[in-house]
Amino acid sequence: MSTVDMSMPILIVDDYKTMLRIIRNLLKQLGFNNVDEATDGSAALQKLRDKEYHLVISDWNMEPMSGMQLLTEVRADTKLKELPFIMITAESKTENVIAAKEAGVSNYIVKPFNAATLKTKLTAVLGNF
Repeated sequence: MSTVDMSMPILIVDDYKTMLRIIRNLLKQLGFNNVDEATDGSAALQKLRDKEYHLVISDWNMEPMSGMQLLTEVRADTKLKELPFIMITAESKTENVIAAKEAGVSNYIVKPFNAATLKTKLTAVLGNF
């Protein structure tokens, strides 16, 4: 019995359209179809304040507001601070991982990744599905 609501709203954030499409397709492969997208942190923040999401998957490196700044804003917002937040990055530098953990990231994915990796990370954050 799946404990995860597969129809839950998920927000994916990346300033690179191709990456948004890749993440959306991977989520679809895993059975998640209720996916919205934003192309930068400030647009994402607006969406998060307008609609209730159950998960954010955000790229780290974006302009003008980075994924790290978005995470900081989310964690500082009383309505959003418990929201599961997964960060995607091209760099697995230890200091980045530590900074993200300290900022309250739920999990961390290094590019490139596949559906299996995404499923592992989602399971760690959301539970089994």
